[in-house]
Amino acid sequence: MRTDLIRKTALTAAGLAFTGGAIAGPVTAAYAASEAKPATQTQTDRKPSGERQLGVRYEAQPNFYYCGPAATRNALSVQGKNINVDDMAKEMGTTEAGTNSINDITPVLNKETGKNAYHSVEISNPNADDKQTDTLRADIVRTVDDGRAVVANIAGTSTDTDGNTHSYEGGHYISVVGYRDNGTTVTIADSADPNTASYQISIEHLADWIATRGYATS
Repeated sequence: MRTDLIRKTALTAAGLAFTGGAIAGPVTAAYAASEAKPATQTQTDRKPSGERQLGVRYEAQPNFYYCGPAATRNALSVQGKNINVDDMAKEMGTTEAGTNSINDITPVLNKETGKNAYHSVEISNPNADDKQTDTLRADIVRTVDDGRAVVANIAGTSTDTDGNTHSYEGGHYISVVGYRDNGTTVTIADSADPNTASYQISIEHLADWIATRGYATS
């Protein structure tokens, strides 16, 4: 695994203002974090159809560039942890340009988990191939079964299982907090907008969303 994994800056609204990209929804919603009500916690039991959902104490990101710390905070909340996002942002080197790489998030997950439970995985292709998609599915199922969430660095536009579009052309971080149908569909906790705090997406769409970047998994 390269130590310089995917050194692409994860921009949200501010960076997009300069790159000419577009982002759907999260700009004003991100600032409403302190007023947002936590999403309902999901059950952590395994269901017969190969499904497991972890309980998330959701919080929206407090500003446009804290998606990395916020995704990490939401991921750690499934373990009952409540870590200050400002402290994590300092450890990750987060600036108004965002959090540089998944490699800046994995060490924080390990520090707060208390052991080297996480490692970074790259999807280097512009589009994920079948092997990378299968690996992502297996990684998510294993990590969620261990009671942990996956944190993913994504970029571009994707569509969830309800047909809603989520667009982060400059980059974004999300948490993967559950799965169904043995990982064919996964559950996202998205800090950008409390109105779309949780949605489900196919593993193929998620893999392509991560393509050229990476994710932290156990």
